Amino acid sequence: MTDPGGVRASDAEREAVVERLRVASVEGRLSLAELTDRTEAAYSAVTHAELALLTQDLPGAGQPAAFPAAPRPAQRGRRWFVGVMGDTKRRGAWRIDQELGAVAVMGDVLLDLREAEARTDVVDITAVSVMGDVKIIVPDGVHVDLDGMAVMGDKRVDVQQAAPGMNVPVVRVRAYAVMGDVKVVGDSRAEPVRRGLAAWREHWRRLHGDDWRDGNRRLPGDDGRRGIHGH
Repeated sequence: MTDPGGVRASDAEREAVVERLRVASVEGRLSLAELTDRTEAAYSAVTHAELALLTQDLPGAGQPAAFPAAPRPAQRGRRWFVGVMGDTKRRGAWRIDQELGAVAVMGDVLLDLREAEARTDVVDITAVSVMGDVKIIVPDGVHVDLDGMAVMGDKRVDVQQAAPGMNVPVVRVRAYAVMGDVKVVGDSRAEPVRRGLAAWREHWRRLHGDDWRDGNRRLPGDDGRRGIHGH
């Protein structure tokens, strides 16, 4: 008799798990890095058992949470991080439930999103650099949408992004650089953060090895370059 957990997963079942993960993130159950890791794993899952690993510590589909979810707050103004002839840094565990802004004037601003709880479907950031540097660190595997302009400066993405068609977290950055830099970098280009211990992750490594993410990721532009630059 076939083990139910060994039944091969369909594309629709993978997408259903990805949606459950997205909802869990908005509810504050997963950090942006954890959401990205599990989403990538869901797309590479082969069987029902592998998909079940990714949601075993989350409320089941249609199952109410132990405590009622708080109502989503009304749209709030943009939260600003400003460095004028100095440094401003936001890292570690924090909550993103509104649009963000970063302004560096002859100074530096660092926003590390990896351990943040993203309570929105899209993380929206406006970054302004005037003779300064704005650096945004994201988990490799997210989709980064960068636009804006650079005058005698630079704006770039240096992130291993997910393959096309994957419903992964989105970070949207509008960058304006004047004699300064706005950079969005991934885990592989930043000081690593320690991932929390999780049974699913250790089991996944045993099943698929340490490099299981590589098949799900591509470089920006998918042309072999390490980054996207704009001037």
